[in-house]
Amino acid sequence: MWALVAAHRKPSRRSLGGNTARTAATIALAGAASATGFDGTGHAEPQLSPAQVKAKVDKLYEEAEVATEKYNGAKEKADKAEGRLNALRDEAARKEDRLNSARDALGSIAAAQYRSGGLDPALQLALSDDPDQYLDGAAFAERAGSRQATAVANVRKQLREIEQLRGAAHVELASLKSRQAELKRHKKTINGKLDAARRLMSELSPDQRAQLGETGGAGRHASRSSARDLGPVSSSGTVAAPNSRAAGAVSYAYQKLGSPYVWGATGPDAFDCSGLAQAAYRSAGVSLPRTTYAQINAGRRVSRSELLPGDLVFFYSGISHVGIYVGNGMMIHAPNPTAPVRVAPIDEMPFAGATRVV
Repeated sequence: MWALVAAHRKPSRRSLGGNTARTAATIALAGAASATGFDGTGHAEPQLSPAQVKAKVDKLYEEAEVATEKYNGAKEKADKAEGRLNALRDEAARKEDRLNSARDALGSIAAAQYRSGGLDPALQLALSDDPDQYLDGAAFAERAGSRQATAVANVRKQLREIEQLRGAAHVELASLKSRQAELKRHKKTINGKLDAARRLMSELSPDQRAQLGETGGAGRHASRSSARDLGPVSSSGTVAAPNSRAAGAVSYAYQKLGSPYVWGATGPDAFDCSGLAQAAYRSAGVSLPRTTYAQINAGRRVSRSELLPGDLVFFYSGISHVGIYVGNGMMIHAPNPTAPVRVAPIDEMPFAGATRVV
């Protein structure tokens, strides 16, 4: 009986043939297909067309410009924080000089008292190297003579002012370090976007890159001489700039045609988009904020139908790009690292608004 049970439990050996063999082969092939990408999931990304590359590159430049404006804003705040910090340090140094003079005067009084037979406790305290000990002992000053009390009170006041300045400087230093860390983050983002754009463009042939560079309208590559025909007071009937400041800004922008785009640059030889707008109006005696986000609020908003030469025109929903309107539906702007300052139609980017600087 035990033999029968053992025989019953022992698995039978069957040859791999017929339907079983076909099933195993199918499974094996399916596994191989998955491993080699036959099912489609393992295929390399298809080669992008030049138009697709351009679309991706344009998007990367747009994202880089958003980061650039954030960088510009952080740098503006960092520069102000550094200026405040330096001013506080300078003021503290001046007060320390005055404090030293005051303590020297007290020293002269102390020397005279010593020669006359004793050193007033208030003077001992004022001349101490320990300011806390001095401040805690202010009651001694009340027992000093009138002249000495005034001198001691003056030193005490200067010590407090210096400590306040040092505290304020500490706060500004912390703010500056925070802004510098923010600058570093934005810089990394910008360089990452630009490097990705360059890698995509490098995959195209020189002919393809040249072809893509010629798209976007004739205005994009207007020459310096032909661009002047679009000026604010041309004989072709272009509407004049609304004021001398706007005309000066437009004139400056024309003079900078062909200048390279460099993110974070404000001239005189290279610009980013908001840097060009700021420099153009600075040349006309108008101080503009550094970023596109602030520049759009630096004047009176105007509609697209009301545009006049010198108006600032802004693009994209995030207000991340700006140009200087020059008339006839054209602007001068600093596009991106692949193109210099040039004349272009305002239709080549999504219009977001316009401001007339007043």
